[in-house]
Amino acid sequence: MLAFFTKISRLLYDLLVEQGVEHHKAALINVSVNTIVLILLLLLIDRLLRKIVVTGFFIFSKRTKTSYDNYLFKGNFPKYIAHILPFIALYFYIPIIFQDFEKLQKFIQKVTDVYLIILVVWICRSMVKATRDFLKSQKTYKDKPLDSFAQVIIMMIWAIGLVFIYSEIFEKPLGDFITTLGAASALIILLFRDTILGFVASIQVAINDMVRIDDWITMEKFGADGTVIEINLTTVKVQNFDYTITTIPTYRLISDSFKNWRGMQNSGGRRIKRSIFIKVGSIQFLTEDLLNKYRKIGSIADYIDHRQEDIRNHNQTNNVDKSLLVNGRNQTNLGLFRKYVENYLNKHPAIHSNMIIMVRQLQPTTQGVPVEVYAFSKDKNWVNYEHIMADIFDHIFAAVPYFDLECFELPSAEEGLVGE
Repeated sequence: MLAFFTKISRLLYDLLVEQGVEHHKAALINVSVNTIVLILLLLLIDRLLRKIVVTGFFIFSKRTKTSYDNYLFKGNFPKYIAHILPFIALYFYIPIIFQDFEKLQKFIQKVTDVYLIILVVWICRSMVKATRDFLKSQKTYKDKPLDSFAQVIIMMIWAIGLVFIYSEIFEKPLGDFITTLGAASALIILLFRDTILGFVASIQVAINDMVRIDDWITMEKFGADGTVIEINLTTVKVQNFDYTITTIPTYRLISDSFKNWRGMQNSGGRRIKRSIFIKVGSIQFLTEDLLNKYRKIGSIADYIDHRQEDIRNHNQTNNVDKSLLVNGRNQTNLGLFRKYVENYLNKHPAIHSNMIIMVRQLQPTTQGVPVEVYAFSKDKNWVNYEHIMADIFDHIFAAVPYFDLECFELPSAEEGLVGE
């Protein structure tokens, strides 16, 4: 068969020589015509094969149960595969067509080899991208930084491809190229600093499970407060709650601190931790008259009686002189207020009863005594959470005067003038 194709490729040459054309000119005309014919045939074959392979692969992917081949189709995998047969034909015909032009033949073969390497890289890249997109569609891998891993693999494929291209063009062993890279390692590190740092950070983020897609993170240094929508080799994209996009270098997740709210999102509730400030001057011991007044508050009536009985027994056992209220043990309006708020939270339908519910007194400040509410709302949605917390504190602020307490607030300018 080789002899047959060789004879076909020499027909024009033999005809021209018979007509008295010089051998060199005849060979040049022959190779030019053969090249044009070959290119046209290869383009035709490539187009037909692409149509056949792509259409066949599309029909096949529709009939299979797995969706992986659908992603291969979207990634142009069958299109790249269709290029292989024309390439084989080209590689076969090069020595036949350019047999009279050794240097040109060598050059065309190099170009063909480079094309083959690039074609293999494209095929591998399309498979990596298809695998990435397929895994993203799976629930198990949906929140994993697949973009980072895909980028790393694609970069490695291109790096290997470039090594082979260099070796092919300059006809040097691969070892020489690797030695050259070692000598230029300092420059490579400088040029690809962010990429290298991002690669290392991506591995650490994945192994330590620090950030996932759809995690809510807060990184004040970069103004990020929202949902992670993309993690790739060099950057992490965060969609803030105002729908702006903040881009953070991936390695910053390792070198800087940030807050990941995933623990809250995976828990049964979202934490409420807020204080109100009570004026110290409004805190007082409770007389019998005040106790009778507060007994009308239904949620703490039983607590008042039970507590007062314990206090009375203690004072009688220790012969405490109660002519002065400060002697012995006494209830205070602030203590009853804290108990009231705690009971209110325990009965609130939006508060998670199986998680911590606490009303505590913090260290006094120049603004008064902080009374902190520490609890968890059942609804973790931001908007609903804010409404729940606002409703709770609306009630708490409104309840303060019923215990003869006052909230601290700075005096207004008019109050300051009246005082003077």
